[in-house]
This record gives sequence, structure tokens and C-alpha cells, in this order.
Amino acid sequence: MDRQKFAFDKTNFILLIAGMAVVIIGFLLMSGAGSTETQFNPEIFSTRRIKVAPIVSFIGFIFMIYAVIRRPRKEESSLKESDNNKK
Repeated sequence: MDRQKFAFDKTNFILLIAGMAVVIIGFLLMSGAGSTETQFNPEIFSTRRIKVAPIVSFIGFIFMIYAVIRRPRKEESSLKESDNNKK
């Protein structure tokens, strides 16, 4: 199968995996113990859970969007080879 028929190349998949890892890290940063009905836990309003984790997750989503939108670069050598094969 010709590589130019694929929408993504290897770099796109690597960027997608990296973006997904960053999103997962962001969600892990948001996790933690919550408050119960009888006891209030002020840790739910920590800077890590309110500010840092959503920003990390958002950066991961932006990274994934870039990976989907990014076009694979066409190499000149592969274009020359395909032209030679047609002749």
C-alpha cells in the first residue's frame, strides 16, 4: 500500500500518544480524596487540583488537536521514486 494514502504518519501517532499521556497526567493531578457528609476536606480546593491539573489537561487536548490537524510532509525522494516507477 502506498504511504501517501494514509492520513497520519508516524509523527502524528507519536504526537497523539504524547497528548493522551499529558491528558491522563492532568486527570491524575485532579484526583484525590474528597469531602464526606460529616467531614470537610479543604484539600479539594488546592492549587494543584483547581489550577495546575486543568491547564495540563487543556495543553494535552491542544497537543492532540495539533496531531490530528498536522499534515504529513511529503518527502521529495519518495516523490521522485514514485515518478520513476510510473515510467
